[in-house]
Amino acid sequence: MNISVVIPLFNEAESLPELTAWIKRVMIQNNFSYEIVLVDDGSNDGSWNVIRELKALDENITGVRFRRNYGKSAALNVGFAAAQGDVVITMDADLQDSPDEIPELYDRVLNQGADLVSGWKQKRYDPLTKTIPTKLFNSVTRKMSGINNLHDFNCGLKAYKKDVVKSIEVYGEMHRYIPVLAKWAGFTNIQEQVVQHYPRKYGITKFGPGRFVKGFLDLLSIFFVGKFGKRPMHFFGPIGVISFLIGFFITFYLIIEKLMSIADGSPYRNVTDQPLFFLSLVAIILGSQLFMTGFIAELVSRNSTDRNNYHIDQVI
Repeated sequence: MNISVVIPLFNEAESLPELTAWIKRVMIQNNFSYEIVLVDDGSNDGSWNVIRELKALDENITGVRFRRNYGKSAALNVGFAAAQGDVVITMDADLQDSPDEIPELYDRVLNQGADLVSGWKQKRYDPLTKTIPTKLFNSVTRKMSGINNLHDFNCGLKAYKKDVVKSIEVYGEMHRYIPVLAKWAGFTNIQEQVVQHYPRKYGITKFGPGRFVKGFLDLLSIFFVGKFGKRPMHFFGPIGVISFLIGFFITFYLIIEKLMSIADGSPYRNVTDQPLFFLSLVAIILGSQLFMTGFIAELVSRNSTDRNNYHIDQVI
């Protein structure tokens, strides 16, 4: 199979017939063998009934339905598991992404060697309350991930080599940072393609302002897990040791200062009467706790079932 089109959706009953017909037309024009995987994320507007009707008319359509709303990341993860095509295309179900972009995306992955091609909606039809925070998050993500050639990490229109979607796990709100997940899994040929963005034709957006807070927390999670997931002591250990040593040397200094004052017969303050002592005590306790956190996390990591789960490119 050439292409799998994975479409997560929530309450998009009105747009589904038009979207699937558009995709089918593009596939037929380019002689692609394909499947459309529609993942219903707990819709309550009759979307599942529409999917059943579309499935009855087109055997290339596959439907997956969640019992409740789990979120876009869960829908994508299930869609990736079901996808069978050599190239996997993701797009939103709201008709703001154009299926006419599929042939070029397919060519860049299959023939030009890209592991992942992310769309860039250079001209957007979204309000400023959405575009300005999005630019901010994309800027932060570029700096933290080192993927400097992407303008829009969260664009729903993406193309993947099959190995990519079978090697990553998308959860929480991680769908915003799939290129980062792909990079941590060892897929470094990440490219960008300017794509057309259309105004929403039916319904309303399903994402509120709370997504920005969740997105930032998930970015920190990706950074930590990707860099220190299999060696947590390398993160907690140095911080803990430095904090402990700072507290220890401050305490040592205060004690030596007191002993020298006693030897000279000059006035002195008890060590425990000095505010600096309590700061050093906090530093020692904090350092010890951080070191123990790293030690416990290291034990958990070493006993994890996927402690030696590494992505192997080839075996000869």
